[in-house]
Amino acid sequence: MIVLKSQEEIARMREAGRVVARTLAQLSRMVEPGVTTAELDREAEQLIRHCGAIPTFKGYQGFPASVCVSINEEVVHGIPSPNRLIQEGDVVSIDCGATLDGVIGDAAISVAAGKCRPRVLELLEFTKRALDAGIRASATGRRLGDISHAIEQVWRSGRLGVVREYCGHGVGHQLHEAPQVPNYGRAGVGPAVAAGWTVALEPMLNLGTGDVRVLADGWTVVTVDGKPSAHFEHTIAVTSKGPVILTLP
Repeated sequence: MIVLKSQEEIARMREAGRVVARTLAQLSRMVEPGVTTAELDREAEQLIRHCGAIPTFKGYQGFPASVCVSINEEVVHGIPSPNRLIQEGDVVSIDCGATLDGVIGDAAISVAAGKCRPRVLELLEFTKRALDAGIRASATGRRLGDISHAIEQVWRSGRLGVVREYCGHGVGHQLHEAPQVPNYGRAGVGPAVAAGWTVALEPMLNLGTGDVRVLADGWTVVTVDGKPSAHFEHTIAVTSKGPVILTLP
């Protein structure tokens, strides 16, 4: 069941979202060759707790860190490590959640470390565009399929692969709520989008195929062909006046 949020709940989610946005902004500035993914995680936890929030991911279903840091062929759920150094040309995807006053903000960014190949930069740009398209389609009077279809139109135009096993989702009092929002779909189908929806849209696009597998750590999702992946995410609220991004500074 899709749980509609009140204006008061959405206002609280905006505050949680601001914590996430500030954290991701700081981590994006830290992404450079020689930095370890554990350093990013340590900084994230300090920032989140300094804001009076709790790192949502830490301990969630046993996840051991405050943020997911996924590099190159790693799509999502990468576990930070003091032994994993960022290299020149890496694509670094950072997923962050913060719980504040009983509600959650969830967002992700992908950052190029130093100079990347032009096609990799295109991957980042198209993934951001796909997220933007999904946000614009998240309006009352539309259908869930319209959001998914809008995202699909972008990745198809960029000749990219889409990850089908993982998708956007409702978020609020729990990290994963209804509805699930695939990054592909048919327009005009699915539940009617309503004011009070709060969802995390998160296209995950690959330079190769969309096929993925999970590593032996039980968490890290990687592309089967070893080609780079990018991940962007925002938590949004649907209002009578249109979608509002909750994970902005």
